[in-house]
Amino acid sequence: MCIKNSCKLHHYLKNKLMQMKIKHVLLSAFTMLLTATSCDKNFDKINIDPNAIVTVTPDLLLPTIIRGTVNTMVGEGWGIGNIVIQHTAKIQFVNEDRYIWGDRSGIWNAMYGNLRDVNNLYISSEERGFNNYKGVALILKSWAFSILTDTYGDVPYSQALQGKSGGVLNPEYDAQEDIYNGILADLNTANELLGSTEEEVGGDILFGGNISSWKKLANSLSLRFLMRISNKRDVSAPMRNIINNPAVYPLLGEGESAALEYLPDAPNQFPLHTYRVGSFDEFRLSKNLGDKLLTFGDPRIRVFARPTAATANTPNPIYVGVPNGLNDVDALGYNGGVQNVSRIGNVFFEEAITARGRRIAKGYIMGYPELQFILAEAAERGLIDGSVRNYYEKGITASFASFDTEMPADYLTRTGVAFEESKALELIGTQKWISLFFAGLEAWFDWRRTGYPQIIPGPSNQNNGQVPVRYAYPLSEQSLNGANREAAVSRQGADNYNTKVWWDQ
Repeated sequence: MCIKNSCKLHHYLKNKLMQMKIKHVLLSAFTMLLTATSCDKNFDKINIDPNAIVTVTPDLLLPTIIRGTVNTMVGEGWGIGNIVIQHTAKIQFVNEDRYIWGDRSGIWNAMYGNLRDVNNLYISSEERGFNNYKGVALILKSWAFSILTDTYGDVPYSQALQGKSGGVLNPEYDAQEDIYNGILADLNTANELLGSTEEEVGGDILFGGNISSWKKLANSLSLRFLMRISNKRDVSAPMRNIINNPAVYPLLGEGESAALEYLPDAPNQFPLHTYRVGSFDEFRLSKNLGDKLLTFGDPRIRVFARPTAATANTPNPIYVGVPNGLNDVDALGYNGGVQNVSRIGNVFFEEAITARGRRIAKGYIMGYPELQFILAEAAERGLIDGSVRNYYEKGITASFASFDTEMPADYLTRTGVAFEESKALELIGTQKWISLFFAGLEAWFDWRRTGYPQIIPGPSNQNNGQVPVRYAYPLSEQSLNGANREAAVSRQGADNYNTKVWWDQ
C-alpha cells in the first residue's frame, strides 16, 4: 500500500513538473516575442552606431585621393618612367628595359579608381557650397586625366565615372584633343573657385589647406598642358594671359612645389623605403644619365646614385652607369658585375625616412624648376616674352635646391651647360630631363614632345629599335568595353607602343 501510494505521488509530481516546464517554455517564448516586437519598433535607432561615419565629408576623401594618385605615380615612375627615359637601367629581370611591357593596366585601374573618389569629392563639396574643395577636386581630376591620356591617348572622359549616376557602364573614349580642352577649362574654373568661399580645406596632406598654393598649382599645370599641346595649336594667347596677370593667375614661386612629403613612420613612408633590398638593387644608374652628369661635373649624381661598391670606401670613389636595354646576362655582368656599377641613391631607399631623404624623396606632381624650363622654352619659341637665358638658369639653380645639393659656383658656365642661343632648346630639354629624375612619367611625356635628350633603345630591345611612345590599352578593355575601345583604335591607330598620341603627331 505504501509502495502503491508512493508511486502515485511520484507520477503526480512528475506530471506537475512537466506542466511547469511547458508553462516556462511558453512564457519564455512569449517574452521573446514581446521583446522582438518591441525592438522592431525601434530597430532604426537601436542599430545605429553613434560613433560610425555615415556621411563621407570632403576632408575625409581628400587625403586618400592625394595619397592614392601620388603613390601610383611613384610606383610607375620607379617601374617604367625612370627606365624608359634612361635615368635608371635594370641589371636583373630586364623586361621593362627591353620594352617587354605586357599589360600595363595598373595605372589605368588606379587612376579611374581614384577619379571615382574625386567625383564624390566634387559632388559632396557642391552640395555643401564648398567652392574651395570643388576647386581642389577639379585640379586633381585634371592631373589624373592628363596622366591617363598622355599614357594611353584617347580614353573615357566625358562619360567616365557615370556608372552609378548615369548608368553608363561602357563609356565612350574621347579624342585626346577634347580631353585637353576639358582639362584646361577645369583648371581655369578651379582658379576662379579657389578663395571664393571661406571653408577651410581639411585633410590636405599636400599643401596643408593653403588655398594660394592650390591656385598656383592650377595655373602652373595649365602652362604645362598648354606647352604639351603647343605643337598642335597656337597657345601663345592663353600662356601670355596667365603670365601677364599674376594677381589673377599666381604661379609656383621659388622654392615652392606640389610634391607630397612623406613621413618617417609607417604607413605613410616613401613607398620604396619598405622594398626588399634585392628588388631595389635590380635598378641601377643609367649610363645615359650618369655620363652626362659626369661630363658636366654635376654633383647631383651623388643624390641620384652611389659610388660603385668596389670604390665606395676608397679615396677615389667612382660612379658607373649601366647601358639600357641589355639582355639578362650582359646586364648582370656589365663592367665586371654588380660591384662595379652604381646603385640608386640611398635617399630613395634606406634613408628616405631621414630629414634629408624626406626633402628629396617626394611624390612629385609639379615643381618650380619644371615651370622655369617651360617658360624658357616658351620664350625661346616666341610664345611669351622674357629672357630665355634667365628662365633657363633659374630652372637649373632651382633644381639643385630641390635635390638639396649645392650648385658649383661655375656650373652655369661649364661646357654643355652654358647657355647658347643656337642650342637653346637642346640645353633646356637636357636640364629639364635631369631635373625630372624620379618624377613619375613626366620626363617621358616631355621627351616624346621635344626629343631631348637623345634616347637610344638598347641593343637587346624587343620593340624593333623604337622607344615606346604610349602604353597599349589594358587587356580587360577588350572584354569589358570592346566596342568603344575598337572605335578609339580605329581613330587613333594601332593599339601598340609605337602609335603616337594626338599631341605627339
